[in-house]
Amino acid sequence: MISYIFSGPSLPPSLVAQHPGITWRPPVRQGDVYRAVRSRPALIGIVDGYFETVATVWHKEILWAMAEGIHVYGAASIGTLRAAELADFGMRGVGAIFRQFQSAPLADDSEVALLHGPAELEYVPVTEAMVNVRATIARALQLEVVASLLATMLLEIAESLFYKDRTYEAMLRRAGELGASSDALRSFADWLPLGQVDQKRQDALEMLATMSEHLKRGVSPFRVRYRMAHTFAWEFACRRADAAGA
Repeated sequence: MISYIFSGPSLPPSLVAQHPGITWRPPVRQGDVYRAVRSRPALIGIVDGYFETVATVWHKEILWAMAEGIHVYGAASIGTLRAAELADFGMRGVGAIFRQFQSAPLADDSEVALLHGPAELEYVPVTEAMVNVRATIARALQLEVVASLLATMLLEIAESLFYKDRTYEAMLRRAGELGASSDALRSFADWLPLGQVDQKRQDALEMLATMSEHLKRGVSPFRVRYRMAHTFAWEFACRRADAAGA
């Protein structure tokens, strides 16, 4: 029984390999889910995906996958965004970030965006996703590593940074320029290596475990309540995906 998970910086392939029955695929692009459906997997999990430089995974290819009887999960990054948008149609979101998007406190796609390294380095993150910064500062505040005013300042700085520039080093430097206590900033910096929270990784691992448990229980074909409309746009997208995968 085949199952796929599309992931990268949130869940590198070495972690997926520890779960038999689930095959790793690179971060998803438009057409990847459509092509995956042709091998009739039982489950598809979407974690990470490309955007900005290439077309991102299309809602309709996920809807088609589910209409074909495949259970589709999403978490952590682009998977969270699509799961929040398609939950009413049956896509299953997993994790804290999904719950935040579903309940609407977070509404900006850039919350999950980050810059990462190449496949050869297992897509190692180079910058920080805003959702991870929020979780990290919340934990630091709870543990009294930072005071409330500094926590607010750091969050505002992080939100102001473009996702390709968002690093803790940049945040701390800017906070110092704005007059934050050097001792307070040093204390936070010293705590970060072991204290920071990778919420995207946690959510991706939770989804991986959920999919593994689903496979152990046995998988029946997914049943949808909608009717898949085969429009001209959909047929064109299918032909384009087929040509790209040839």
